[in-house]
Amino acid sequence: MTIRRGPVRSLLLLAFLLLVAGGGWFAWQALRPAGLPPGFAQGNGRIEAVEIDVATKIAGRVSDILVNEGDFVTAGQIVARMDTAVLEAQLREAEAQLRRAVIAIETANSLVAQRQAEKDAAIAVAAQREAQLVAAQRRLARTEELASRGNAPIQTLDDDRASYEGVRAAQSAARAQVAAAEAAIGSARSQVVGAEAAAEAARATIQRIQVDIDDSALKAPRTGRVQFRIAQPGEVVAAGGRVLNLVDLTDVYMTFFLATADAGRVALGAEARLVLDAAPRLVIPARISLVSDVAQFTPRTVETAEERLKLVFRVRARIDAALLRDHVEQVKTGLPGVAYVRIDPSAAWPAHLQVRLPE
Repeated sequence: MTIRRGPVRSLLLLAFLLLVAGGGWFAWQALRPAGLPPGFAQGNGRIEAVEIDVATKIAGRVSDILVNEGDFVTAGQIVARMDTAVLEAQLREAEAQLRRAVIAIETANSLVAQRQAEKDAAIAVAAQREAQLVAAQRRLARTEELASRGNAPIQTLDDDRASYEGVRAAQSAARAQVAAAEAAIGSARSQVVGAEAAAEAARATIQRIQVDIDDSALKAPRTGRVQFRIAQPGEVVAAGGRVLNLVDLTDVYMTFFLATADAGRVALGAEARLVLDAAPRLVIPARISLVSDVAQFTPRTVETAEERLKLVFRVRARIDAALLRDHVEQVKTGLPGVAYVRIDPSAAWPAHLQVRLPE
């Protein structure tokens, strides 16, 4: 009898494949995490963070960039510098204007003092003329009385009248001199005010330019990681031009999607657990910070209950900022993973979703 070996080999190979497949299935069943109990939901998502652009306040040339893509930076760290040659020249010009204004203030104050002395002298002269006018008036009155009785010559009367009129004119001139001195003082004081205003304007200009110089040292507004170098040294950027792009590692979250039935039961602030594909042994605690009020992947029509079940809603689980600060240098964005949400507050987290953080 002749035995055909072809069919036998095929049967043996098929049996071997079935055995391997069965063993793999049993191994997967033994090693896979336990299913979610009632009161929980899950969705696939990706770790994200708030992005921040480091930009220039004024137009200028990029002098130097001190960090590279992927570098970790802390809040307040200088990450780039702009060329400040023009600003420094403007600063020197403003400082010169301030010195000139200060000298003008001193000159104007000296002029005020001079005009005040002139006024004091004019007041003294006016007082002297007032006294002379009173004496001339009394002498004229006596002469008139004597002349009416024939005891004084007419010439004396005429001389006293002329003297009185002359003294009165001199007194009027002295009063006018006092008024002129007061006007001169007012003018000098206005020069002081103008000089002080010029000095204040120069100080404000210096302060503004100094702020622009300080802002030319671009600083990281928050702790994070450099994503992109948008500009390079030597490039000229406009006001508000972006130089670097950072991700804020103190504001990290996972965005994922839940079906209508689950999303409708998720409360803001509900507990969540994040498991990343890159680190499946870690379980990161988080809390729900957003449940979108607009459905995603919406079918064309949602007239039937079956179609409404196809709707999914965007949900965001935010990681606690204190936890992020403790592990800030280990935080990376863009990693995919799974978010587990506790819908029922009374449900206990299963063993495989207990919090496990990096050491």
